[in-house]
Amino acid sequence: MVTQDDLRLRAEGLALVLTDCDGCLTDTGVFYGPEGEVMKRFSIRDGMGMERLRNAGLPTAIITGERSPAVARRAEKLKITAHLGIKDKLGLVEKICREKGITPKQLAYFGDDVNDLPVMRHIAAAGGIIAAPADGMPVVRREAHYTTEIRGGQGAFRDFAEWILSLRGASADGLMDPREQ
Repeated sequence: MVTQDDLRLRAEGLALVLTDCDGCLTDTGVFYGPEGEVMKRFSIRDGMGMERLRNAGLPTAIITGERSPAVARRAEKLKITAHLGIKDKLGLVEKICREKGITPKQLAYFGDDVNDLPVMRHIAAAGGIIAAPADGMPVVRREAHYTTEIRGGQGAFRDFAEWILSLRGASADGLMDPREQ
């Protein structure tokens, strides 16, 4: 069992926040037309969560198994990196750590389904933070340090971002927690 004090220490040591896309930044739905994927729906609140993390010195990146032009465009709009078509998420996370000179302990990961579990377990075992949206698969929610109160695609990532920021002493209005001043 990870204590609240341990989670605060973990949050203070974060260097990068990673998230899956479908089921975390979307509601798992996708619109298809005759030529394939037409569009996905994203929450503007999740984008603000990414901006708030960036302003706190925590960059965010998307890791998804899909090769979606909609995800690429959303990442471009948010000025974040999107790793598309990744089937071995754990392998990519290890590569990111090597390239950035960080450890999995310095990572937070937001995932919702069984394909996220290997990377989530790796990060949690190393001392990082893992979380899931309210409607994530039960096995994922059971392992998460934090489960949002909001469903994927409805602002769940924003909820996760605000939780991280609160652990680090920031209030919802972006000001420092007066107890920490």
